[in-house]
Amino acid sequence: MRADEYIEHDATSLAALVRKGEVTAAELVERAITQIETHNPRVNAVIRRMSEEARAAVAQGLPEGPLRGVPFLLKDLGADVAGLPSTMGSRYFADHVPTVDSEIVRRHRAAGLVLLGKTNTPEVGLMGVTEPELHGPTRNPYDGDRTPGGSSGGSAAAVAARMVPAAHGGDGGGSIRIPAAACGLVGLKPSRGRTPSGPDPSGRWAGYVVQHALTRSVRDCALLLDVTSAPEVGSPSHVPAPARPFREEVGRDPGRLRIAFTTEPLLQGQLHPEHRAAIEQTAARLAALGHDVEPARPQLEREALADAYVSTVAASVYGDLAYAERLRGRRLRPGDVELPTWVMREIGRTLGAGRLMELHNLQNATTAELGRFHERYDLLLTATTAGPPARIGALLPTPLERAGLQLLRRLPLRSLLRQALVAARKQLEAYPSTQVFNITGQPAISLPVHRTPEGLPVGVQLSARFGDEATLLRVAAQLEAELRWEQVRPRFLESS
Repeated sequence: MRADEYIEHDATSLAALVRKGEVTAAELVERAITQIETHNPRVNAVIRRMSEEARAAVAQGLPEGPLRGVPFLLKDLGADVAGLPSTMGSRYFADHVPTVDSEIVRRHRAAGLVLLGKTNTPEVGLMGVTEPELHGPTRNPYDGDRTPGGSSGGSAAAVAARMVPAAHGGDGGGSIRIPAAACGLVGLKPSRGRTPSGPDPSGRWAGYVVQHALTRSVRDCALLLDVTSAPEVGSPSHVPAPARPFREEVGRDPGRLRIAFTTEPLLQGQLHPEHRAAIEQTAARLAALGHDVEPARPQLEREALADAYVSTVAASVYGDLAYAERLRGRRLRPGDVELPTWVMREIGRTLGAGRLMELHNLQNATTAELGRFHERYDLLLTATTAGPPARIGALLPTPLERAGLQLLRRLPLRSLLRQALVAARKQLEAYPSTQVFNITGQPAISLPVHRTPEGLPVGVQLSARFGDEATLLRVAAQLEAELRWEQVRPRFLESS
């Protein structure tokens, strides 16, 4: 298969070609390996290749799953492969080698996917940009001076650059949706508990993190959800079973829905005019499709909720790193991790149980408010990000901010948290509407509906009731049929 043929197909289409015998899994693997070798130097998306492992898997015979023979990449966080390092973007974990596959990886293999490598991620998934000190920055295929977002930025860049048709991602505050918006992809964060997170015992940020994928098409998003979503033994979350396979929702009439939209961020900051326009245009398009669309937004305690999110993540980072210390038998030293990670760990270490329960209650109240809101509206339309993808380095701490962070360890807790929130403000203002749905556990999807005059992708976000991925997929497919976003690709692919 030639490169110009390969990049025209999504995962569903490639799997169909393999089933019909028009191409072999071995041929797809070799084409994907060549794509990675050709385009990865431009974007630095794949930080560990598994070419020989992929060839061996094909030679041994792949399972007869619905995605048999399709090349796939795994984020280097939340998707362990037995016997291969799982660095999580961190020097501390650079030599960490899991002994078992993550459950979601087992399900990927059972579906017939061929695993070709691991993709870049910020250290322990903390940042909304993919610029770890360990592996260096990943660059956006639409503009190499800009970020692909994070924390699944490596996966998003690889899919946008047409190395593979889809790749694994995880989302604890927008980490699938943000890079999907930055790279012109479909990015669904499923409902809490819909996909597996085991055997990791941490719960990944108090249940905020959900695993899924970055895709170019809605049908790939749905099919990957079908092959990975099923009850997981020991899961603390229960999500309603779907009425039918998710792939059957694509193309199904969603009926006349009540859809709210807002051009204001859910937490803080302001929207870029192009992103505001994307919401307004999408709202008008949804109305033209027959839905009842009106401006409305849930009532949220914005500043308190931002505080609660950062504090809860900090407590989770402390707990995860403490667990890692016990497993590895070595105490964490400041130089083992990046400065923002160390500061978040210190905040988490000093938070009291009473404060954590206060934050927990606020988050429960937020979940209830969104539940009441979705009694009135089937979907909520917002921005995914506040503006275009940031320049490389723009959302990292400046030298002055780094100097301030160095001092934080000697400050009392309230001052520590206040200063850390100031440092985190750049991230929250860039991505002001995604974290809410990690807090509530609802499904939310980013769709690439718009482009700036410079050709940069712009995504909008739709959220639904807990457990209602079906409605999101139906409406996403409606918009996809209208906008045909899969035909858009980075300029360097057009000229190659």
